Amino acid sequence: MPANRHVTVPEPAHAAAFEIYRICVVCLGNICRSPMAEVLIRAELGRVGLADRVSVESAGTGDWHRGEPMDRRARAELARRGYDGSAHRARQIGPDWLGRFDLLLAMDADNFRALRRMAETSARQRAGERDDVVRRIRLLREFDPAAPEGAEVPDPYGGSPEEFEAVADMIQAAARGLASALAELLGERAAGA
Repeated sequence: MPANRHVTVPEPAHAAAFEIYRICVVCLGNICRSPMAEVLIRAELGRVGLADRVSVESAGTGDWHRGEPMDRRARAELARRGYDGSAHRARQIGPDWLGRFDLLLAMDADNFRALRRMAETSARQRAGERDDVVRRIRLLREFDPAAPEGAEVPDPYGGSPEEFEAVADMIQAAARGLASALAELLGERAAGA
């Protein structure tokens, strides 16, 4: 197991202390991993008292599931943990979304690279923003101090209920670390305001 590491979240893109810190969780189709992460991160933010200071959305890099509900196995795993994913409808992220978020969390290296390519496209349209957007793109599991460097959340689509459970466990661990890092950042900002 790797050494316990401390990972920080990027400062808010918008300077005003009263602004909501905005997160977008991204996977391929936005029907399994990222909507599960959206729900679990929100729950962890509520646990640390940040539900009203941080917003969480999710989207996919692909377009084939747009408008569809969450995968039934993902919804079942959330329900088993006491959460409701029934309102979710899949969306596709695009380059014009990137500047809206303080943190973009990719589930795996493929989606991480897709987001970086979008940042390149976006940067050509809005000069000077590329580096700022790129530093806001991270792998979700960076926030799990027990995960190895570069760890990904595997795609459970087509898998068993046990695979969805394992994915939810990975996401839950990262969500706890993320909530802790945000509590530290936003607590410091509130103290300095």
